[in-house]
Amino acid sequence: METLNKKGNTWIYIILILAVIATVGPFIWMFLTSIKTYEEAIMIPPIIFPDTLRWENYQIVLEKFPFGRLYINTFTVVIAVIVGQLFISSMAAFAFARLDFPGKNVIFVGILALLMIPGQIFLIPHYNIMVGLGLTNTLFALMLPSLFSVFGVFLLRQFFMSIPKDLDEAAKIDGCSYFSIFAKIILPLAKPSLVSLSILTALATWKSLMWPIIVNRSIDKMTLSAGLAFLIGEHTTYYEQVMAGGVIAVLPMIIIFIIFQNQIVEGIASQGIKG
Repeated sequence: METLNKKGNTWIYIILILAVIATVGPFIWMFLTSIKTYEEAIMIPPIIFPDTLRWENYQIVLEKFPFGRLYINTFTVVIAVIVGQLFISSMAAFAFARLDFPGKNVIFVGILALLMIPGQIFLIPHYNIMVGLGLTNTLFALMLPSLFSVFGVFLLRQFFMSIPKDLDEAAKIDGCSYFSIFAKIILPLAKPSLVSLSILTALATWKSLMWPIIVNRSIDKMTLSAGLAFLIGEHTTYYEQVMAGGVIAVLPMIIIFIIFQNQIVEGIASQGIKG
């Protein structure tokens, strides 16, 4: 029996090691390619380690692109989208979870149906709206379509429903309004869900590519992901420079994960327990 347990643990470790390699491998390959020469980057069969470390690839990329402006744009959009989604989605989720009004379930099912529609279908309507508002080639065009999230409403509603309604009744007896219940009772208890939604929203916004390229034309109004697309040449692509730009773009998210990894794990794990 003990032998079987050891064999089972061995297979678990092997699977976990393979999962780590599959997850971390692309980042290691991106970094190693970023310090290669052009010839080494396109060599077939590929080589793993470069003969000479080409750190100047980072200098070339930094001189080519306004990374300072791209970082500012990206953080501005990410923060605005997170705040917008937490505010709008949490209020909508509170209404669906704690209030009673005619047609509540029908409306909620209709909103959930939007999750089955590919997001690309909304690109043209969103673009037409931005053109009509005169917001094309602005940061507002990157923020507005993402301020509401159907998934965010669903996620927070499920968590709000797990909170006992006795708390609402006790608060009403003390004279609290619905908004006071929402702000002083529900939101503090829903911190893990809010953290989870913030993380998922930040990741989705940070890596968004298609919409920024469609709605904006100037690189000064782009986010990092969209700005890096300009490194792809029409005839020749310097892959070592593309990878150097990728390392620069992904570095903040890695630092944020290292700093807030405990909160990230706690927020996501709580969804599996309480959701």
